[in-house]
Amino acid sequence: MATASESYLCGGARGLVAELSRHFYAQGWVTGTGGSITVKANDPALPLAQQLIVMSPSGVQKERMVAEDMYVMSADGKVLSSPVSKPWPHKPPKCTDCAPLFMKAYLMRGAGAVIHSHGMETCIATMLDPGAKEFRITHMEMIKGIKGHGYHDELVIPIIENTPYEYELTDSLAEAIAAYPKATAVLVRNHGIYVWGDSWINAKTQAECYHYLFDAAIKLYQLGIDWTTPEHGPINSAKRPRSVLSSGVPNGCSDAKSSKHCVVLDIEGTTTPISFVTDVMFPYARDNVRKHLTSTYGSDETKEDINLLRAQVEEDLKNGIAGSVPIPPDDAGKEEVINALVANVESMIKADRKITSLKQLQGHIWRTGFESKEMQGVVFEDVPEALKHWHASGMKVYIYSSGSREAQRLLFGNTTYGDLRQYLCGFFDTTTGNKRETRSYFEISQSLGVDSPAQILFITDVFQEAVAAKSAGFEVIISIRPGNAPLPENHGFRTIKSFSEI
Repeated sequence: MATASESYLCGGARGLVAELSRHFYAQGWVTGTGGSITVKANDPALPLAQQLIVMSPSGVQKERMVAEDMYVMSADGKVLSSPVSKPWPHKPPKCTDCAPLFMKAYLMRGAGAVIHSHGMETCIATMLDPGAKEFRITHMEMIKGIKGHGYHDELVIPIIENTPYEYELTDSLAEAIAAYPKATAVLVRNHGIYVWGDSWINAKTQAECYHYLFDAAIKLYQLGIDWTTPEHGPINSAKRPRSVLSSGVPNGCSDAKSSKHCVVLDIEGTTTPISFVTDVMFPYARDNVRKHLTSTYGSDETKEDINLLRAQVEEDLKNGIAGSVPIPPDDAGKEEVINALVANVESMIKADRKITSLKQLQGHIWRTGFESKEMQGVVFEDVPEALKHWHASGMKVYIYSSGSREAQRLLFGNTTYGDLRQYLCGFFDTTTGNKRETRSYFEISQSLGVDSPAQILFITDVFQEAVAAKSAGFEVIISIRPGNAPLPENHGFRTIKSFSEI
């Protein structure tokens, strides 16, 4: 291992972990020997993936740790250096029980540091809705401190169930990391949170923002205010604590009745003409993919897009997907990498593939188009009025589309009728699951927290999606719009030609 890395370990990284532990102890994140911290030993001569790892020990008083108490590990998790034993009443040294979970963040996300907090707000945030698989919050300034998010974005953090032993969480944590490619944290119900970043500064900043947002959600919950909607109006009775229930009619995205009712809308062929997607959005993404990749090649966002595309293409090549071409390593040169990326993306667009790696990149390209006013979102003329009506009636309205959540927000935020996001309470995309699989709709029903899936109305133009949603217990209506594909005879679903018929 490089001398620079060894020097940093001796004089810097181990001392840094001790210092951070004392700081986090004061915040209440690592009291009672709980919680843990790990950082990569910064060595400019080595790629991040090859740098040594420092981890705090397990079962020790975190506020009393010193540099010599730390474990040093290789990039693949092998222990290279252990602390010496201390006299009674100290326990024999043991590496943190979080080690296998930390390694998942290092290996799957290319993290530079990971923080595991037992902060009380991280526990209580998972208890606000005991059945929820995600924590969601929007329109809070501190969301801007989370990588890849802005004030108007909805922050979504997966929640996994706790287990008696820390190491037993490893598989479920890995599944959550894989299912939520944009997430930089995973909550563990009744336990705490894992937060990672590309450096200790980034991880610490995000951890502070997450704790702030959880604390805000808890306080808003106590006040009967809904933290999940843009308006932060009165919370519905399913979420609101008994002490703050009222008989008034809620506003915003809350419910006007004791039983919750939600509407989930498809986009293409339901709210928006298929022709706008096929003749405007897809061609814009296809024609601008090279320009976008070239101009943003070194950015963190594009690096993440490229990593997702690499993983998808590797899988496609194994499965013999037509049009897939190998993507050379970075050291082959920027131009060679971009040429291969463009070839794969153009093939994916031509095949209209509903995959996260493509949809995420398209969303970033479309953002440029909407921001520059080269594109403007199109919806059918009956859509704005229906959204306003449902909003005024206290119904929550969500979007579920194969396009990325960012692309959905861009479309509805820049329509010919103005910004329609004020009437929408959330967005689901393929990170939730394939739209033709029943499990995806089950996950949505769990996230929305309804008493029964039958309280959710799903509107789509695709027969297979309608069948999947119905199998999950949703009420389903099929949208008949100009340009939509024909339906099978005797399909058995109610159909409409306008939202005004609902």
